[in-house]
Amino acid sequence: MPFLRLALAQLNVTVGDLSGNTERIREAILRAKAWRADLVVLPELAVTGYPPEDLLLKPAFIDDNLAAIARVARSTEGIVALVGYVDRDRRGRLFNAAAVLADGRVVAVYHKQCLPNYGVFDEQRYFTPGRDSLLFRMGSVRVGVTICEDLWQGEPVKRLAALKCHVLANLSASPYHAGKAHQRRQLFAERARSGRMAIGYCNLVGGQDELVFDGAGLVLNADGRVVANGWQFREDLVLADLSVGSAPSAAELPPVPPTRRPAQPPLEEIYDALVLGTRDYVRKNGFATVVLGLSGGIDSSLVACLAADAVGTAQVVGVVMPSRFSSTETQDDARQLAQALGIRCEELSIEPCFKAFLKTLQPLWAPAVGGAGGRLSDIAEQNLQARIRGTLLMALSNKFGWLVLTTGNKSEMATGYCTLYGDMAGGFAVIKDVPKTLVYQLARLRQRRGADRLPRQRRGPIPERVFTRAPTAELAPNQTDQDTLPPYPMLDAIVKAYVEEDRSLQQILERTQFASETVQQVIRMVDRSEYKRRQAPPGVKITPKSFGKDRRVPITNRYQAS
Repeated sequence: MPFLRLALAQLNVTVGDLSGNTERIREAILRAKAWRADLVVLPELAVTGYPPEDLLLKPAFIDDNLAAIARVARSTEGIVALVGYVDRDRRGRLFNAAAVLADGRVVAVYHKQCLPNYGVFDEQRYFTPGRDSLLFRMGSVRVGVTICEDLWQGEPVKRLAALKCHVLANLSASPYHAGKAHQRRQLFAERARSGRMAIGYCNLVGGQDELVFDGAGLVLNADGRVVANGWQFREDLVLADLSVGSAPSAAELPPVPPTRRPAQPPLEEIYDALVLGTRDYVRKNGFATVVLGLSGGIDSSLVACLAADAVGTAQVVGVVMPSRFSSTETQDDARQLAQALGIRCEELSIEPCFKAFLKTLQPLWAPAVGGAGGRLSDIAEQNLQARIRGTLLMALSNKFGWLVLTTGNKSEMATGYCTLYGDMAGGFAVIKDVPKTLVYQLARLRQRRGADRLPRQRRGPIPERVFTRAPTAELAPNQTDQDTLPPYPMLDAIVKAYVEEDRSLQQILERTQFASETVQQVIRMVDRSEYKRRQAPPGVKITPKSFGKDRRVPITNRYQAS
């Protein structure tokens, strides 16, 4: 039976690197030609990277992007390529566009019709929506073109189905969150069945600031069945022969086995997203080495593991910074972790700095209160210790050019259980979107991976008592997190409902058995900590709504939902 050989080239490009992106695109087209593909589809805005944001307001950037697509076109002798770029009309309007390249030139252009303007997306700020469908022929095969949201919204798909489209090509830059790959497969299968057309979905790969693009390209037949798929979180060339008609080269080719990659379990998927997001943030911003504080707790242990997996053990520095409140056990656990991972470990006691600060502040902090000999030690002394640690890490960053990774999780970021200019100080917040309960699950996953890699040890790199010890910041005697916060399973459930699902106090109470006072306490902590989060470094997004572009709440805000 005649067929069309389809290739999906999921690439890891970099925003603004027009020359580098162009070269990667050209190489991908040449690889597809080597497999004698008839059509190769590349990701949305592959030339510019996604999202280019306010680079789009620079006319020179648009000019250079147009010149780049012309260079790419010269690589398309003997193959048709669909490449994402930014188009501009005579009135100066910009379009999120796909160029149909063939025979060394641009033969047609499609403009994205559905421009997302929710969550992390701001496309209506920059682009004008397209109005027209694009259908072109390859032999007897009718190929329709869509870009990302067009396929999710469905109206452009219906119009192409009415035009008797055989193969719908979709160029995407679809950011990852946990479970989204499954959501895509279900939706796209329904689109294929309802339109009676095959679908080739090509997604971007890689980290861009807080976003991670997971690839996971799909080829579905007209019955909605997945016939080929790409790796998650890796570049890939996905190949499939679609029996939809006759293409120019089909009669000469033996069929190629369709590309099939194994699906990842949910927890593995999240871990790999964090690794890729960290690796690309470090490398794309020109850093070689990362540094983080090692407290002997579960958060810094997980971040150390993620960092080692992302950039290599030789490029990770852990710093143990004990104080008068640090236990021998936590310090030992931090050192054991560093040794097991094979990362460099340094030690800087904060006690001399702490004493010096206390002495300096003593004239203002010491005046008697109610006849007592001085003010009682409180959160000010605790935050002072965290800020000393942040200062030391940033000093190492300045001196040696290392990127500081912060170790705070989503539960802490939500409630403000973190110190501005202290443990929040740094360049990248690896687990900023990871709730505390998920931190433990991911750490256990890394333990299993470590045991698989080190069968003689039969255990991972994290000491077992890190999992069993009550979480503590060790900023005061006998301190635990639950002195201030509800138990983490309860806290994380409330944060998910209030932050990710935008549920009101009453709705949360109706859905849970939690005490009203506890829910109100968490909501107050979330609301009053917005100013802290606004000053936090970016971190990898792995939930449907993260702190960052996803959630834009005013700092000065008196609204209180009942």
